[in-house]
Amino acid sequence: MNPTIDINSLFNLDTLIEFLLGISLSAAAGFRVFVPLLVLSAASVLGHFDLPTDFDWLETPQALIVFTAACLLEIIGYYIPWLDHLLDTVATPAAFIAGTIVAASVAPEMNPLVQWTLALIAGGGSAGLTKVLMNILRITSTGVSGGLTNPVVSTIELVIAIALSVLAIALPVVAGIIVIGFLIFALQSIWKFFNRKPSSQPNENVI
Repeated sequence: MNPTIDINSLFNLDTLIEFLLGISLSAAAGFRVFVPLLVLSAASVLGHFDLPTDFDWLETPQALIVFTAACLLEIIGYYIPWLDHLLDTVATPAAFIAGTIVAASVAPEMNPLVQWTLALIAGGGSAGLTKVLMNILRITSTGVSGGLTNPVVSTIELVIAIALSVLAIALPVVAGIIVIGFLIFALQSIWKFFNRKPSSQPNENVI
């Protein structure tokens, strides 16, 4: 029988910590899709984190091997010129899916409908916002440098993804506070980018 909706279970300290953990790992998926999945799987396999029964597949050595291989391929792909833009096209929906999965995997036991709805909004939304912002940054980097600075952007993304994923497991409250601030900044930046007005050329008087 599926667990019923317990309002009390949705508003307590443990739930808040799990929420912060979820959005932190989800935001990390916006930087690199497979890094948070790899970190979560490794932490579970090593016994540092206990996942719900529905996500036992993440705790298997096989899943750890698959995520390691996928993570390495993703990292290498972002250092190949122009392939990084192609990867962004695929990674954007993939990040949304990964963010939803990791958020659901660390959510407390609750009604599946509530669990996946929250994971979709909070997890998928966090990953999506992060990924869109990084896509804008990569497009801007390409436009300014012709793609020469893209490896630098890729390195920064990788470092943040690893650091944020590890911090989320170790100190979820700290990671969550950082991510909430970042998501507010990302939302403002994306809004400004899509609502910016084209620069107008000054009128010249014809004599």
